[in-house]
Amino acid sequence: MPGENPARVVYGIIAVGALMAAESGRHESYPDTVASALVATALYWLAHSYADVLGRRLATFERLTARALREAAVREFAIVRGAAIPLLVLLICWAAGASQQSAVTAALWSSVASLFIFELIAGVRSRASAREIALETAVGAVLALGIVFLKALLH
Repeated sequence: MPGENPARVVYGIIAVGALMAAESGRHESYPDTVASALVATALYWLAHSYADVLGRRLATFERLTARALREAAVREFAIVRGAAIPLLVLLICWAAGASQQSAVTAALWSSVASLFIFELIAGVRSRASAREIALETAVGAVLALGIVFLKALLH
């Protein structure tokens, strides 16, 4: 992630985590589940790219160019990298022969764990006190548990 905003990685993790919470084995096959996650990731990435370009154009009165679109897509690609974490868990579970519902649950929990771990890393890197790290990880945990709550709410 050097040279890029890690927030985009977090967005990708949250987006696919929320999708897995909503998904929870609703599709009939692994390929359907993987395809829906890939399509959602691509749409989220492209939506962020488009919003970035349109927002800049509205603020600066610039014209739309292919270069601006390409640069925004490159800048926002970290969303795809973040989404890769739960997607990889899903694919590993599939390869290991896990049930689809178990794989979706594992992918969802990988999103939850990633958010918690990233929050912990941010706290340690900022040289926060133990109390501050506890608060920071609690904030991350609340967002992560929101994904779990979404699953409970929908199923």
